[in-house]
Amino acid sequence: AAVIVPDGVLFGSSKAHKDLRRMLVEEQRLDAVVKLPSGVFRPYAGVSTAILVFTKTNSGGTDHVWFYDVQADGFSLDDKRNPVEVNDLPDVAARWADRDGAELERARTEQSFCVPKAEIVAQGYDLSLTRYKEVVREEVEYRSPAEIIADLEQIEEEVGRGLAELKAMLA
Repeated sequence: AAVIVPDGVLFGSSKAHKDLRRMLVEEQRLDAVVKLPSGVFRPYAGVSTAILVFTKTNSGGTDHVWFYDVQADGFSLDDKRNPVEVNDLPDVAARWADRDGAELERARTEQSFCVPKAEIVAQGYDLSLTRYKEVVREEVEYRSPAEIIADLEQIEEEVGRGLAELKAMLA
């Protein structure tokens, strides 16, 4: 089955939320969590959603869960939903077919990756993509405060000279 759910179902802290996620992972086979961008269901609803793909087994079977972070579905994410060039859905279908193969080796910084069941259990059955996705941040070097102050002093001197010249012209 593939069920579209509000994002809150993936990480909600109520007993019902936790029990549902535990049941999907432990008693059924949760195959995938496909995170959709906000706006996919506009203009009718603006809530963030995800697709849970699972197989009813009543005996477990979840070894790992495949996550995919859809950034674009081929339409603008505003109320007009006009067609746009970028569409991740063909990539979702292609990668879905390989979720038990090469997808198992993809880094957590990629758009899709797999998470072992043991890690999901250790995280209290939290199924939010952000819990497992690794974000690579670029290190930014800033100038020292002394350099910035020196630049401000230079600018202040230039402004002072400019004001003096303006006063001399007006006098």
